[in-house]
Amino acid sequence: MKKEMNPEQPAGPAQGPEPERAIDRLLEIMARLRDPQEGCPWDIEQDFDSIAPYTIEEAYEVADAIAARDWPALKGELGDLLLQVVYFTQMGKERGLFDFDAVVRAVADKMVARHPHVFGPSPGAGSAEQQSRDWEAIKAAERAAGPGRAGTLDGVARALPALTRALKLQKRAARVGFDWPSSREVLDKIAEELAELAEARARLSAERVAEEFGDLLFAIANLGRHLDLDPEAALRAANDKFTRRFKAVEALLEARGKRPEDSDLAEMEALWERAKAEEK
Repeated sequence: MKKEMNPEQPAGPAQGPEPERAIDRLLEIMARLRDPQEGCPWDIEQDFDSIAPYTIEEAYEVADAIAARDWPALKGELGDLLLQVVYFTQMGKERGLFDFDAVVRAVADKMVARHPHVFGPSPGAGSAEQQSRDWEAIKAAERAAGPGRAGTLDGVARALPALTRALKLQKRAARVGFDWPSSREVLDKIAEELAELAEARARLSAERVAEEFGDLLFAIANLGRHLDLDPEAALRAANDKFTRRFKAVEALLEARGKRPEDSDLAEMEALWERAKAEEK
């Protein structure tokens, strides 16, 4: 969700003689955009559900800027992501649910509570690994203290990318002892799931094929966890590698006066191997 602003027009409320906190100005801009009488018709029509997809998109654009080490772009993308928070808090304020200050206070309180080694009566930093274990223990205690009985897997967001969610679900289960002892057993499970997928493809319905394919991906994500690898990051790197090499194939074909659709698989595979060799 990006709105282009005319550089010749004032960027929102005018600044007064006294310095104004940047966040206060942004909050005022959002309140004006959502004003039922004088606001922007598009902004007025939005609700929590309609804005949520933009928030996910902006988070990915932040990650892309970091991966590209494009720091000027990162500054802009972080602003876009902050705008999503301001958007949600304005809608929460309109409904009497919460406002921006309440959100900030809540996260500040949570950070203090989850870092007793920094803010507690006897601060003292241990290892990063110990802090990670303590963090998870505190989060588990918070879930247990919440309304109703919290299950082990409760709170893992369904909207996460599927590989990331698989990793988080597996980590949660592992903390209560539901886990393979080593990567060897996970590799055996992958072989088992691959065989079941092959059988489903030969004999069963499309729905069962999709189910077995999902089981295989889940097992592969589990292998990544056992290897201390983030499957989402690994697949992202593989996507980038595929893109880079295929672009090299296209460039080599263009040097021959051809496009991929004018070529055949044998030629493109030969150029693919050449692109791989030139990377080394």
